[in-house]
This record gives sequence, structure tokens and C-alpha cells, in this order.
Amino acid sequence: MTESEILAKLAAQALDEKKGIDVQILDLRGLQSAPCAFFVIASGNVPSHVTALSDHVHEIVKKATGLNPSKVEGYMNAEWILMDYFDVVVHIFQQDKRQFFRLEQLWADAAHVEI
Repeated sequence: MTESEILAKLAAQALDEKKGIDVQILDLRGLQSAPCAFFVIASGNVPSHVTALSDHVHEIVKKATGLNPSKVEGYMNAEWILMDYFDVVVHIFQQDKRQFFRLEQLWADAAHVEI
């Protein structure tokens, strides 16, 4: 198992621990135009749930690996938070935003990793 796969699974487990909705890992390594190795995707019910999910991912990943995300976008509005760990990008949406952006359909050729 690669370091990026371990990181993706850590993030997914952290999201699941805080009751993230429909947590998924997409393996993008086989796709030519992929921006990273893995997307970890989940939803939260309300902005406070979305920020709690993001905070928990940060805490668990930092504790296990010492890594901080290189960039975090969307934290203030908490409609869609993106956490960039270079090879792993974590997307945490409010449910309506996730349905609007449909990342799983946009990257439908990606393999799904078992959590």
C-alpha cells in the first residue's frame, strides 16, 4: 500500500468517525488527466458539520503522519471545503453542493477504493 493510499484511507476513516455522509475514495492514478492520486469525498448536513469533518480530518492526518494540508479552500463558507495533501485531495460538501458538482460522475472512470 502506498503512502498516498494510506493517507486517503486515514482521511476517509476520519470522515466516517464524524458521521460524514457517503464517504468515498476515488483512485485517479490510472487516469491521464488526473490532478492527484486520490479524491476523498464526503458530505455534511450543515456548515458546522462540514467544518467539523474538515477539522477531524486535519487532526487525524496530522497525528498519524505529521502532515498538514498544503492548502485549504472554502472553510469560511463551509459549503465545500477542499483540503489539498498533494497526492490526496479531500472534498467535503454540503449535500446540495455535492449533487450540483457531481465529482463522482465527472471522474466516473476512476476506481473506487474499499474503505
